[in-house]
Amino acid sequence: MTCFTALLEPYDLAGVTVTADALHTQREHARFLVEDKKAHYLLLIKANQPGLFRQLRSLPWTQATARRYDRETGHGRKETRTTRALTVTDLGLDFPHAVQAAKILRHRTDLRSGKVTRQTVYALTDLTARQASPQRLGQLARSQWVIENRLHFVRDTTFTEDASKIRTGHGPDNMATLRSFAINQLRAAGHPNIAAGLREMSYQPFHRPLDLLGLA
Repeated sequence: MTCFTALLEPYDLAGVTVTADALHTQREHARFLVEDKKAHYLLLIKANQPGLFRQLRSLPWTQATARRYDRETGHGRKETRTTRALTVTDLGLDFPHAVQAAKILRHRTDLRSGKVTRQTVYALTDLTARQASPQRLGQLARSQWVIENRLHFVRDTTFTEDASKIRTGHGPDNMATLRSFAINQLRAAGHPNIAAGLREMSYQPFHRPLDLLGLA
């Protein structure tokens, strides 16, 4: 977890809202952002923080009057998101500088199969209701999901990173760097679908990758 502060330490983050996934939803990270960097945070909470997750789930969400509904269609699915926000400063929530909690309910319908999935995501932020409406909180959370979808999801599915047998020494870090490099090179060359881009490269494996890198 020490990489979080080491990575952000060199940057001037005053007034910036930093988003992070549940892995980095740590109390010391919240203090670092607000107290040391004078930044704001929006941190996602999942079951890896069971106590905090239970606290958020038990908040009086039925009393939340601040709500936002968003609907969109794309990527073969229809999605509806409902974002509710609560001010938690007087609710005894045990997390540094937390001012608002958000509950985001996502309904997705696969347009091909008709399968409907439902997911509830919780988030905490030090931003006040005046600084961040439910619409803004939903946008911040969505910006974090974009990172997940465009990088981590691609590495897991297209590159089967989780199934990799390289697990010792610096091997995992080096391979993760190479995968991210390949993804960035393909996107820079105009390939929105990484799997399709890799297939295109494989048709002429001794020439097209070199052309992509400008080494031909």
